[in-house]
Amino acid sequence: MLGTIFKQFNNQTIKQYNNTTIHSIKIMISTNRLYFGDNLDFLRNWDYFPSESVDLIYLDPPFNSSQSYNVLFKDIEGAPATAQIKAFEDTWRWDEKSAKALYEINSVVEYTPQPLVALLDMLEGFLGHSPMFAYLTQMSVRLVELYRILKKSGSLFLHCDPTASHYLKLVLDAIFGPKLFRNEIIWSYRRWTAKSKRFQRMHDVILFYAKEKPLFNTLYEPYGDWIKKDYSYVDEDGRRWRWHSPHGVRQKVYLKDPDRGVPINDVWIIPFIGSTSKERMGYPTQKPLALLKRIIQASSNPGQIILDPFCGCGTTIDAVETLNQENPDKPLRKWIGIDITHLAIDLIKYRLATRFEIEKDHYDVIGEPTTITEAYALAKEDRYQFQYWALGLISARPWGEKKKGADRGIDGYRSFIHGTRRTYTKCIIQVKSGKVNPAMIRDLKGTMERENAEMSAFITLEKPTPAMTAESASAGFYHSEVMNRDYPRMQILTIRQLLKDQDCFKIPPGGGLMGAPKFISKTNSQKEFFK
Repeated sequence: MLGTIFKQFNNQTIKQYNNTTIHSIKIMISTNRLYFGDNLDFLRNWDYFPSESVDLIYLDPPFNSSQSYNVLFKDIEGAPATAQIKAFEDTWRWDEKSAKALYEINSVVEYTPQPLVALLDMLEGFLGHSPMFAYLTQMSVRLVELYRILKKSGSLFLHCDPTASHYLKLVLDAIFGPKLFRNEIIWSYRRWTAKSKRFQRMHDVILFYAKEKPLFNTLYEPYGDWIKKDYSYVDEDGRRWRWHSPHGVRQKVYLKDPDRGVPINDVWIIPFIGSTSKERMGYPTQKPLALLKRIIQASSNPGQIILDPFCGCGTTIDAVETLNQENPDKPLRKWIGIDITHLAIDLIKYRLATRFEIEKDHYDVIGEPTTITEAYALAKEDRYQFQYWALGLISARPWGEKKKGADRGIDGYRSFIHGTRRTYTKCIIQVKSGKVNPAMIRDLKGTMERENAEMSAFITLEKPTPAMTAESASAGFYHSEVMNRDYPRMQILTIRQLLKDQDCFKIPPGGGLMGAPKFISKTNSQKEFFK
């Protein structure tokens, strides 16, 4: 049956993609962009993503692993904190959304390739309405849109684990066509694992597909020690050579381009990010910067646009900015990132600020509240995302794992330098999106005593009452020996205030979210390069 499906591709799907349903619109994206929300909603917005508008797509979607990932934040000193924050549910289940996605593929989206419809019909019969089929359906509806917005010279890299890679390859074959498959890249790494009755799993799979006229820059890496054995002779000028005997005639053959190295193959040995790595942002699915730089260098040129629709903590964005700063004389690559959690968006903004000193006015953020009306809308839609967004306004960290229905009285905290010994202490933070009253301020006072917190902040969507303000003022002041000034021990911050001036929160200097290592150019010492 698969043979029948893919035989249909050239004479049905290509025709469908080239008909009047899709119009190629030439677009220049003038600014870098972050989108907060479901990537499918943004990808289907032709104003944001016209057809053939992106040069390179890398996506690392949540794997179908049926587990919840948690973000481990580090304390300001760099040691792991005990608090864990649920960043996203890496769980796919068959529900109304999955059923709707399958219906849209079959009946609504006019440019869905027919081989994909046939493939999903077959997989539905084989897998049933299982989590795996839900995962494949949700990925398919997004991959159709990603194909639409990819330029004819563009490439797509889909990062997945071995549990789903064979199914996803079929999906990509149905969308791109089997002939447009380029590589199955193996990212090999080492890490500590528990014993099991199978070989240790030490690799991820990256599926590389490209459109009809793909751009590709051959990458090189230094020769290994094997070159000394293959070219074992060295002349007086230091050039390596070996004997070669074509047709029985012995000839001296020199090593060509010894400085260039050897083309990189499809098995990439790049170290996994360890728990103590300076590169680590604390995000569970964070990938090494070297991995993303390699992909971007291979399949894009300076001045082009790179999209990551599941951008997580922003390693793709970091890689683009790193290449831009390593090549200041070339046109800047542009980036677009999308993520459904505001925690991820906050991490990216903080990463850009701490690593590259890129502030918010140098890129657009679409989907997060900028007005009080939008703040109310977010609170109504998802109060937990509202809390993450509100904490991000003052660069605070979430306190611990958020479980619906559970409220320990603390939503976040900010570390700051305390005392003559320059140790770190915490300002605890509570966020409220509903009605507020003086009892909440009194409760926060009690929480301060219980947690031995020097300061606290109460962020509210609603206007505080005069009694609340008076109760807050009665907490007195905290004296900072570092700054030699006094700060209110309790501060009530309204969303209206923070939208106008995020500096209205007064706190001694210290730690916000976990920052990335500051960028230092290493152009002259790079071991990997392309020519």
